[in-house]
Amino acid sequence: MAKHRKNTPTLASLSKRQWTRIISVVGAVGLLAGAGVVSHNFYQNSASPQMTATSFSATDASKQVSRGGQRGAVDGTSYVTVKINGKSRTVLGTKFTDVKSVLDAGDIVLEPEDTISPSLTTKVTESTVITIERAGATLETTDSDIAFNVVKKETDALPKGTEKVQQEGKKGVMEATNLVTRAGGKVVSSTTFASYVKTAPTDQIVLVGTGSTSSSSSSSASASSAASSLGTTVPASEMQSWAHDYLISNGYTEADFTAAVYIINHESGWRVDATNASSGAYGLPQALPGSKMASAGADWATNYQTQFKWFVGYCNQRYGSLQGAYSYWLANHCY
Repeated sequence: MAKHRKNTPTLASLSKRQWTRIISVVGAVGLLAGAGVVSHNFYQNSASPQMTATSFSATDASKQVSRGGQRGAVDGTSYVTVKINGKSRTVLGTKFTDVKSVLDAGDIVLEPEDTISPSLTTKVTESTVITIERAGATLETTDSDIAFNVVKKETDALPKGTEKVQQEGKKGVMEATNLVTRAGGKVVSSTTFASYVKTAPTDQIVLVGTGSTSSSSSSSASASSAASSLGTTVPASEMQSWAHDYLISNGYTEADFTAAVYIINHESGWRVDATNASSGAYGLPQALPGSKMASAGADWATNYQTQFKWFVGYCNQRYGSLQGAYSYWLANHCY
């Protein structure tokens, strides 16, 4: 992986200055049944940038290509521009035939009042621009909290049974841009257009004493050792609790769980539909394209368990272990 974005702007600012740079890369999720499927789900499979945002996540770097200054696509893909209420997105795929195939790849579902040009059966090339007008819809940006984790690290610099907070925890911020439709001043529907980790959470680090009261002479070295160890992470959500139990029951360690939590906190904030407007990475692990996770299950777009299993397999395959992926992330702010 390389970098998603540098000096990441807010999504709100993109409406004025940078929408032309937005590239949304997605995997095929659902099929449109006929020429106009009615649904309130309107997703873009992109992924969330990090605190130090990356340009592609969990992707085979040996197959990366550069097009128009944007990296992260796999060789053999093609791009088609989709404009929704005047805002441009670029959908990536390998089997585009007609307009409908592009919408399928972008997981773009038409609403009853939508107008689309050209028609769904029109053949497409990379020069095709698909225009969708959605009445009464606007893009609105909101922030939400990302919970921080408590990480406990043993040290003989403190007497056994005592604890000391080495670093205070701080919540992160998840920024989401939603496509909101109103009628008569009331919200009819609101669906996620893109979301990313605006600020990653800061772990609260708690040192747990294992030494004796006479161990002060080694306190400096022990504290340093504790600070460098991965420690034991306390799950901060039901999702994390499941991930913890899954790893431990499959022979992984507490340190492996700590490594996994750190990466996902920075990649997606544990948001299943995290979507990066600039690179197209998707889901908890920020897979690019998101459809790569189909190897772990057909419900990859909505099931955090499927996404997490794929993430573990990817880390093992590419970095040898979860802790190997963690070490790489610390050095490169991506994985």
